This record gives sequence, structure tokens and C-alpha cells, in this order.
Amino acid sequence: MALESETVETLEAAALQLTPADRARLVDRLIATLDADPEVEEAWAAEVERRQVEIENGTVSLLPGPKILAKLKAEFERTTPCTPDSK
Repeated sequence: MALESETVETLEAAALQLTPADRARLVDRLIATLDADPEVEEAWAAEVERRQVEIENGTVSLLPGPKILAKLKAEFERTTPCTPDSK
């Protein structure tokens, strides 16, 4: 079904009036309708399963996101030269 440009613009304008949560839900639904490569989907499913098993077996440990992000940011700032144009 081909939509006229005005219709797409109308849909976009209406979508932008939604709450962020409703926009996210709409995006999820739209993305789900796109053709996905079954091999890629299978590879991601296998990766998720592998990681879940590692977590459950204690092979790996989970790290707190905010703490790790702060550590990475500090490391990045420490190793990145600061020039007058970079700030």
C-alpha cells in the first residue's frame, strides 16, 4: 500500500504528538513489521541464550551500569587529549 507524501507527513505529525512511551511502543511495532533476516535473528537468539546461561552459571558477573559508565567516562577523559576545540 503506497501512501501519499501528505499522508506520511500527517502520520509523522500525529506520532510526534504522542507521549515518549507511546512513541517507543509505536516504533517497536513498526520495526517488528520490517523484514528481518532469519539468520541474523537466530544468531541474536543464540547469543542471548549463551549470555543468559553464563549469567545463571556464574561464569560471568553482572556489573552496575551507572558505575561502569562513570568509570569508562573517567578513563576516556584521562586518555583523551584535551584541546581548546574539544570543549
